[in-house]
Amino acid sequence: MTFDEAKPYLQQQHHSVVTTFRRDGSAQMSILLSGVMGDSVVFVVRGATAKLANLRRDPRCSVLALDTDWSGYITVEGAATLRTWDGAYPEEQRILLREAFRACGGGEHSDWEGYDQVMREERRAVVFVKPTRVYGFHRSLR
Repeated sequence: MTFDEAKPYLQQQHHSVVTTFRRDGSAQMSILLSGVMGDSVVFVVRGATAKLANLRRDPRCSVLALDTDWSGYITVEGAATLRTWDGAYPEEQRILLREAFRACGGGEHSDWEGYDQVMREERRAVVFVKPTRVYGFHRSLR
């Protein structure tokens, strides 16, 4: 399966499990919302999380997007690229976080200013996973 074939599914199914790797090599998994931006899967994480620390040390990452009824899934494996507040222009990071919110199924937020404030306070990062391997099963992909 190619990423282009998987994109329509990933743009509709936002419930996901992300796997990163701890220092000892063991898997660390988290549930979150994901989406598609360009040629990558995207998600947002708080600045002080194990996920972000793991990705800074080891960019390998898997994102498993699944149907809410468990009838299908697609997994994207690849290397993560982080966009953080560190070294970023604040306005660019603010806009990027809004774009990621929309891509992850959020649509239009009811209070963008409040959203921006929380994103700054929590030092939220945008994570892009460029696919190196894509696989899964869903009825629409047969």
